[in-house]
Amino acid sequence: MGRIVPVILCGGSGTRLWPRSRAAKPKPFLPLLGERTLYQDTLARCSDREEFAAPMVVIGEQHLDHARTQAADISPDAIFIVEPTGRNTAPAVALAARSVDPDDIMLVCPSDHFIADASAFRRIATEAAALARSGWLVCFGISATAPETGYGYLRRGEALEGGYRVQKFVEKPELETAIGFLADGGYAWNGGIFALPAGQFLEELATHRPEMARLVEDAHSGAQRSGSCLRPDREAFAAIAGESIDYAIMENTDRAAMVDAAFGWSDIGNWNAIYDHRKSADGTNVIVGQGEIIDSEGTMIDTDGPFVTVVGVSDVVVVVDGEDVLVASRDAAQQVGNAHRSRKQ
Repeated sequence: MGRIVPVILCGGSGTRLWPRSRAAKPKPFLPLLGERTLYQDTLARCSDREEFAAPMVVIGEQHLDHARTQAADISPDAIFIVEPTGRNTAPAVALAARSVDPDDIMLVCPSDHFIADASAFRRIATEAAALARSGWLVCFGISATAPETGYGYLRRGEALEGGYRVQKFVEKPELETAIGFLADGGYAWNGGIFALPAGQFLEELATHRPEMARLVEDAHSGAQRSGSCLRPDREAFAAIAGESIDYAIMENTDRAAMVDAAFGWSDIGNWNAIYDHRKSADGTNVIVGQGEIIDSEGTMIDTDGPFVTVVGVSDVVVVVDGEDVLVASRDAAQQVGNAHRSRKQ
């Protein structure tokens, strides 16, 4: 029986949480919801070596120091696959698949998601791995609690032992469609977490994306290894046309399955999500740092220095990071990704 190998994906620039999240130090490496970072929490959920093998962290050179430093106390045995350039999730996971045994199950986890119930996550991961060992490529279907338009959806198909066949993948829907999905009850959010048999994943890649499979093989065979780091051949990897797992594999294979995953998941995709997780049960305002909120509700201050006062304005977020200040309504939090462009990172 193959191991369960966590494959932790560290990519993206984190611009939706500007100004706190920067290109040089994006969301996974920030302590946004506690003392540990989201990346550290991801490692910690998979730190029991009786359940999980040493993790493989797929990371860019720019963020390698953050990743290694923050993993030192939690997963000192972590292996780092250092991408010379970002090429989306399918090539990243393919590099990991080339680096493990074909019988291993890759537990693919984004590094910047929040999961409230780590015990439930480990239980569901084990169940998903069992289904993957039966020859299925398994998605984690996150229990939909709202008609979100920012997530893709999975439609449950026929029941399998331990899960369901994926009947179809649905891209981010319009609001009316999302409301219908929630009422239907047969849809789940596609959270981007997978349990994948390594050997079968590579076979599917060769079938559906043969050029990508060839270039990944070249990049891996020409890799340089130094300590805990593996650096793929730069020229071969740069030639890959980047594509996500969903587009390259999951929407093309006839072996896509899903498990229901209810463990308090959020992708922490914007400041409104941060507010939702920080607010207490008996209050609607949140203050991190020095500040006061007067005659306002549903407001958050997050400041690293200056004292901030908000008076008579509700449902806003104020974030101060050095010389940069963000003031945004919580309803407009999805638009913050554009705000960083006028400033150096």
